[in-house]
Parts: sequence; C-alpha cells; structure tokens
Amino acid sequence: MEFEVIPAVDMKNGKCVQLIQGLPDKERISLDDPEAVAIKWIGQGAKTLHLIDLDGAIEGKRKNAPIIEKIIMLCERQGVEVQVGGGIRSFEDAANLLHMGANRVILSTAAVQNPDLVERLARQFKPENINVALDSKNGKVSTKGWTEQSEYTAVQLGKMFEEKGAGSILFTNIDKEGLMEGVDTEPTTELVNELTIPVIASGGVTALKDILTLKTTGACGVVVGSALYAGNFTLTEAINTIREEISGGE
Repeated sequence: MEFEVIPAVDMKNGKCVQLIQGLPDKERISLDDPEAVAIKWIGQGAKTLHLIDLDGAIEGKRKNAPIIEKIIMLCERQGVEVQVGGGIRSFEDAANLLHMGANRVILSTAAVQNPDLVERLARQFKPENINVALDSKNGKVSTKGWTEQSEYTAVQLGKMFEEKGAGSILFTNIDKEGLMEGVDTEPTTELVNELTIPVIASGGVTALKDILTLKTTGACGVVVGSALYAGNFTLTEAINTIREEISGGE
C-alpha cells in the first residue's frame, strides 16, 4: 500500500474547524463552507478525504450529516475515497454511511463500548470498510470526543479489534494533536509493530518533515489537519514530498 497523505475536514455546527487538543472551545480554524474545503483538497490531489462530525463525536448527535452526505456524493463523482467518523454509535449509523457511498466508517466510542459491533459490521460488509479510531492520551485510549479516558492502551485495543475483523486502525496521538509542535513516532511505531492490519497515523504534523518521519513508523498514511489549514504547506507539496522520497529510495 502506497503511503497516503489524507486531509481532514472536521465539522462542527456546520463549519469546517480545527480544534486545539480536541477541545470544543479552542478553535484554531473556522471556515463557513466545508464542501468548498473538500473541493479544494480534491483539487490539490487528495485520493481520500477524512470527514469527522465533531458534534457527533462529542455529543453523540451527528448534526453535520447533511453536509457529509453532500461531500460523499461529490467525492463519488470525482473518484475520491471517503472515510467518515464522529458520532457513529450503532450498526445502522455505520450501515447507512456505507450504503450512502462512504468507503470506510471510523468507529471509536461505539467500538470500545461494544466490540462485537466491529465484528458484525466486518461480516456484513468488508473488513476494509471498517476502521477503528484509537485516540491516545498519556498512553490510554480516550473516547466520547476525547472527553473520557479508558483504562486500555492502544496496543491492547488494537489487537482486540484486529481479531474482531477491523480492516485498519486510525491512531491519533492526542498529546500532540493540534499543538503544531511536531510528531512523536514512538507510540505509532509500537502499534504498527504489534498489528498486521494497516495503521493510519494522526496528530502533531506541523511541517513536511513530520510526514516523512511518520512514514518511517510503517504507518500506511497520515491524516493532516491544522498544518494544511495554517498554510504551513499545501496538500500538493505533501503528496509530492512523499512521491519524491519514494522515487529517491528506489
């Protein structure tokens, strides 16, 4: 699998936002038109978009569902894949998104509370359609929009969800998320080494070198948010950086 740079389109109250440390009252970026943002990333070469309903993640109510549906339809027309998360609490929530055209649903809180949901979805659809988000703070996985902390490590849950049939893991290092201070590769590397399914990394990317650093962990891709929105680099530059690195290594 070729390493992929995946732009984040996080939505809150109908706007595209970037939060600092996932805190609802700390918005670094707020843009009025998430669909226009999605079009921008597609224009810069995105192969996949990462859509998150933050209202759904935090409150359990997927307020941004109509916008997400529009973006899924847009991406289908453009041949761009979509992975969707935030507030997916039931089999029906996930199934509806997959039937709508989402390529992957991202489960977090619901998976931790009901691991058998992952198994049921993986049987009904395909493992590659099911991603489980493991968001880690101080070494433990957090849920409910990062407002509650579990007693489990990412490796413990990652192994369990791999057995349940998840096709991939999205690992976010909350300790670095949104701070624009660079990445910490150790927890991502540990998780990649313990699992056989692909791991997508997230959290802390500030400069192009951070993307290359995360690639060395063995992750299959990276979700990038704040650095893109702050203009630290363009998505096109990030994609080209990976291509050049791959070409140089051949």
